[in-house]
Amino acid sequence: MSTNATPADSAVNASSDDLATAATTLIEQFPDDAGDEALPSVDDIVTRLDQMVNGYNVPLEEATRATRNHYLDVLGIEYDDLALPSQSAGDTTLDEINTDGQWVSVTVKVVDLWEPTSDSISQVGLIGDESGRLKFTKWAKADLPELDADGVYRLDNVITSEYEGRYSINLNSRSVIDPVDDDIEVGDNAEELTIEAPMVAIQSGSGLIKRCPHDGCTRVLQDGRCAEHGTVEGEFDLRIKAVFDDGVRVQHAIFDKEATKALADITIEEAKQQAMDALDTSVVANDLTDALVGRYYRVSGRVIGKYLLVDEADPLA
Repeated sequence: MSTNATPADSAVNASSDDLATAATTLIEQFPDDAGDEALPSVDDIVTRLDQMVNGYNVPLEEATRATRNHYLDVLGIEYDDLALPSQSAGDTTLDEINTDGQWVSVTVKVVDLWEPTSDSISQVGLIGDESGRLKFTKWAKADLPELDADGVYRLDNVITSEYEGRYSINLNSRSVIDPVDDDIEVGDNAEELTIEAPMVAIQSGSGLIKRCPHDGCTRVLQDGRCAEHGTVEGEFDLRIKAVFDDGVRVQHAIFDKEATKALADITIEEAKQQAMDALDTSVVANDLTDALVGRYYRVSGRVIGKYLLVDEADPLA
């Protein structure tokens, strides 16, 4: 197996109709008085999406998100000013949450409340339903009702967030909280797993990345922008988003900073120096791909959602 296998080795082509639909949907999200600059045309957005999707094999959903963040910067408007159609999403169980930046509605029980670490956070804690548990953050500026410990609520229009394969939900000014007169038996969605398989790909979003520095927010920045807090000066982090395939099962896995250091023998300071020398952060992910993809490993950790959160990984001879 080639050691240079990456997601780009398999085409992620989108048709002209798909691109036009995505562009039209995106342009409709921006208010008419969008800012100092003129709104882009549908053709402008199609051209940008086409280059990313069909030119660089970026998945359409990811390309759309990056394009939206780009124009938020250009137009100088806030994320909350967008009219996002996905806010009409139906009910979701917590174990079905596996996408960052997705608007969902859930019915949950408040399992635990923690002490907020910042004035920008109104409440933070753990919620659960029959399928599992997730962290939640309620932002102070949202001015929403308080959640009580052991209370059951329907939370409409909450947005998902991801950090090292662990998903959480955020309640902002678009969210709605309604008490539910019922109880929920909260399940546990963590499963221990050990696999022996070759690493067949390292996905985009690996290597040296930047995260939002705001307390309680760990979003990966897209073009220097956090979906919740806008343009920020990010903090560096190091991770690997890997795919293992033993011919029977395909398993997505996330190596956090410590697991990446243990597997690839690289520190975050060394990764930053690599990127500085090359004037390109992508060199770190490329080097990781060259060094790791195509080899067999024994990998152990906990499965949450579709991701194996790696605790240990050892190469197999």
